[in-house]
Amino acid sequence: MNEAMGILAIWNGCAPGREAEFEAWYQGEHLAERIAVPGFLLGRRYEAVRGTPPYFACYITQSPAVLKSPAYLERLNNPTPLTRGIMSGPFRDAIRTVCHRSARFGAMRGAVLVTLRFTSPPAAGALEAAAMELAADNAVACAEVWTAASVADFPVSEEEKVRGGDGKIAACLAVETLRLADAERIADALAAQFPGAALGIYKLLCEIAPA
Repeated sequence: MNEAMGILAIWNGCAPGREAEFEAWYQGEHLAERIAVPGFLLGRRYEAVRGTPPYFACYITQSPAVLKSPAYLERLNNPTPLTRGIMSGPFRDAIRTVCHRSARFGAMRGAVLVTLRFTSPPAAGALEAAAMELAADNAVACAEVWTAASVADFPVSEEEKVRGGDGKIAACLAVETLRLADAERIADALAAQFPGAALGIYKLLCEIAPA
């Protein structure tokens, strides 16, 4: 995978007591629907061990342009009845951003993910340097830097309107580790290095790729 790929990063919560509906929608409809869009390469779902919101999902695409393609916009602007119901009900506190994968170090995928998200751009090169250093650790499967694409290039969709609007990030450092203890160690170090960023540790729930 090259660095020009797109990343759709989504953090969200769920209304208390409605987790079963949320899970049934995600596992029974939403993941398969999204990964069937041409240009989507991989989807992963996570649940928080530490930090908020409690859920995170990301999709890797051939390029950020896939995330404004006619096929994808058709899905966004014509949500299924179930999606409309979930987005207007259980689905809460969405932070959703289309990103460029501006750097990647490491060739593997891990079972635990540390996300460090920024609402304003960090110092130039700081995240790339941190990612490169972290990737030298044998406990790290990979480290990536995601940089937000221009919001102006991605108009507000019907799905976002149903959700009531989404929070956005400027950038994210994503570090995948093999084990939880290593993720916790790395998260503590990153929190000290980047005290203004929002940090979360997420365990992998499932992964989907095109059939």
